[in-house]
Amino acid sequence: MNEADTYGLSSGTAQKIADYTEKLSAELQVMRHRIYPPEARKAFTRTFSTLDLVKMLDVPESTLRAMTIEGKGPQPHRADNNRRMYSVTQLTELRAFLAERRPDDALRLWPRRREGEKLQVIATANFKGGSSKTTTSIHLSHYLALQGYRVLCIDLDPQASMTSIFGLQPEFDVAENETVYAALRYDTERRPLAETIRETYFPGIHLIPGNLELMDFEFDTPAYLAQRERDELGLFFERLRNAIQSVEQHYDFVVLDTPPSLGYSTLAALYAATGLVVTVHPSMLDVASCNQFLIMISDLADTLAQFGAEFDHDFMKFLLTRVNPNDGPQKYMGSVMRRLFESDVLVYEAVESTAIAGAGVAKKSLYELESGEVGRETLKRALESADHVNGEIHDLLKTVWGRS
Repeated sequence: MNEADTYGLSSGTAQKIADYTEKLSAELQVMRHRIYPPEARKAFTRTFSTLDLVKMLDVPESTLRAMTIEGKGPQPHRADNNRRMYSVTQLTELRAFLAERRPDDALRLWPRRREGEKLQVIATANFKGGSSKTTTSIHLSHYLALQGYRVLCIDLDPQASMTSIFGLQPEFDVAENETVYAALRYDTERRPLAETIRETYFPGIHLIPGNLELMDFEFDTPAYLAQRERDELGLFFERLRNAIQSVEQHYDFVVLDTPPSLGYSTLAALYAATGLVVTVHPSMLDVASCNQFLIMISDLADTLAQFGAEFDHDFMKFLLTRVNPNDGPQKYMGSVMRRLFESDVLVYEAVESTAIAGAGVAKKSLYELESGEVGRETLKRALESADHVNGEIHDLLKTVWGRS
C-alpha cells in the first residue's frame, strides 16, 4: 500500500471526481432544458429584416417589396411594428429564388461549389487553449452558411465545445461510436462517415459531434502503427482525408475544430485540410506558445514525409484573436507578428467583446443573437469584426476556386 492509498487520497479523489461529474452533468442538462424548452432542442430563432437582406444579398429593397406585393418567392411575416421579417430558412429560399431569376447574378446569390471546384477543408489550429479556435470555427461556419454554402462541421476536440454550441450535451446526446472516431477506427466497428453526420438547427450546416470517445484514436494509433498490415483508410494521418472524400459531393466546405494538442487527430486534421487558420492571441505567452506549436509541426512534418505525408495547403493564415485595440502590449505583439509573417497574417482581427461572452453563455454565435440579448452597439461592433474576418477568409476560399 502506498502513501496515497494509506491516506485515502487515490480512491477518495477518484470518487470525488465521479460525484462531481455526475452532479455537473445533471446540472448542465437542467440548464439546457431551461434554455431550449420544451423539447430541449436548439433552434435558430433570429429573424432578418428587409434591410438585413438588402445588405446580405445586395439587392434593392424595392425588389423585395415588389416580390411581397406580387406574392412571389418566400413571403415574410409582419412583426409588431409592421416590418417585414424573414426566417433563416426563407433566407436560403430567397437566395435560390433570386438566383434562378437572375442568371447573370446566380453565382453570387447561390454560390455553391461548381463542377471542377474542389471541396475546401479549413482547419483552425493551435495547441494553446483559449486561442479562440472553436469560436473562430463556429463563426466561420455560420457565416458561410448564411452566404448560401453547404458546410460540414467536424468536432475533433474531446472537450466538444463545438458540439455544445450546436445544442448537444456530449455525455448525453452523443452515444458510443457516434463521433468521427467511428469512421477512423482500426477495427471491425468502423462505420461510414456519412452515418455519423447529423443535421443541425442551422440551415446549411451538418455536424459530426465530439465527446471523450475521440481520445480512443490517440490510444489506438500507436498499436496500429506497430502492425505491418494496413486497411483501406491508410495510416493515421490519411484516415480523416480519405473519410471526408466519401461525402465531399454533398458539401462546399468542411470546418475542422481541432483539439488544443498536437496529437494524432490534430495531425490528421492538418493533413486533411486544404487551408489552415492558426488562431493566436497577441500576448507574449500566447505568441511564444504558438512558436512552439510551429516548431513541433515542422519537426513532425519532416518525420511524416518519410511516410509520404506532405503538408501542402492552398493557404495558411494567422488570425489575431481576442484583440483589445487599446491594449499597448497586444498592439506591440500584433505588430511583431505582422512584421515577421507579413501577408500571412490576416488583415482583420477578431476583437475581444462582451457580446461574444454573452453569446457563449447562451450557446450561440454572434450570428444567432437577437438585438436586445446584448447591447445594440456592442453587438454591432462585434458583428462587424466577425464579418470582416470571415469575409477575408471567404475571399481566400473563392480565390482558390478561381472566382474573383
